[in-house]
Amino acid sequence: MKQFRLIDFFTFILLTFFIYSCDTGNSKVQSENSETITNQDPLPSWNEGETKSAIIAYVKAVTDAGSPDFIPVKDRIATFDNDGNLWSEQPAYFQLFFAIDRVKEMAADHPEWKNQQPFKAVLENDMEELGKQGERGLLQLVMATHAGNTTEEFEKDVLGWIKTAVHPTKKVTYDKLVYQPMLELLLYLRDNDFKTYIVSGGGVDFMRAFVTEIYGIPEEQIIGSRIKTEYDYNNGNPVIKRLPEIDFIDDKEGKPLNIQKIIGKKPVFASGNSDGDLQMMQWTASNKHKSFMLYVHHTDAEREWAYDRESHIGKLDKGLDQAVKDGWTVIDMKNDWKVIYPFELKD
Repeated sequence: MKQFRLIDFFTFILLTFFIYSCDTGNSKVQSENSETITNQDPLPSWNEGETKSAIIAYVKAVTDAGSPDFIPVKDRIATFDNDGNLWSEQPAYFQLFFAIDRVKEMAADHPEWKNQQPFKAVLENDMEELGKQGERGLLQLVMATHAGNTTEEFEKDVLGWIKTAVHPTKKVTYDKLVYQPMLELLLYLRDNDFKTYIVSGGGVDFMRAFVTEIYGIPEEQIIGSRIKTEYDYNNGNPVIKRLPEIDFIDDKEGKPLNIQKIIGKKPVFASGNSDGDLQMMQWTASNKHKSFMLYVHHTDAEREWAYDRESHIGKLDKGLDQAVKDGWTVIDMKNDWKVIYPFELKD
């Protein structure tokens, strides 16, 4: 998964317009309904501007059979990073908070952790000391809390956490910290026959436990980092055991590699927020079809967080430079989004 100095770690709707009818009365009703649908804003939480216009113009161009940029439905693949792109990622990746909370839950069975780093730092809420443990120490936390169980047991642990754990500064459960504008974008693309995937540095089993309910993306379309596993017949009750060893990191160069291995074709639409997504964006830009690269730039310190080039989490430096150079679309969160989170929507 994306690193905290750890590892560089919602229904397809076909809109059919019947313009002609033998029944003139029905024709009038259908025409009125078509006009209503056409005039409906597909991205209501986005402010009017270049970013929103570029997205809508692209979708219209590639879905119009008469357009030179038309893309067949089978090739409409859209990939999205998760952390910092579909939900927040500060002040640390949410999966790290899961690991920290799991250490505290498991501590009673591990009395040695009271005097053993990095567990001692977690139990004492000493984040400064935890930071000093570096990649090796944080990896110990992940392995201790993500392995040694079955896939079913791990899913149960994640589901229990995501519904109850509260973010340290936003004071809401983590599943509420998803971006409303991006939820709308996912639905808009699917309404136009795009197949949406998550391609994230986060743990694939961690995301599969809850992401489908939030984003409407099936488990098989969620791609992420993974630890090694093994099959155990278990006396007629087969299980998949999770082992304390990294198998694949779905970040940077790993993203196009995993896209090719699992999806088998280049995306035509890619969205990310960090340099860890740059290779996925470059891979998408090389598509023979008209492609769209979309970066989320965190510019709203009041409603969310503001960070980019110097951030240890979600660093956006080289990616921002290439986006400017090659004319990729960059979301200015502060100015492009009316709201950040769904709970900000007024009744």
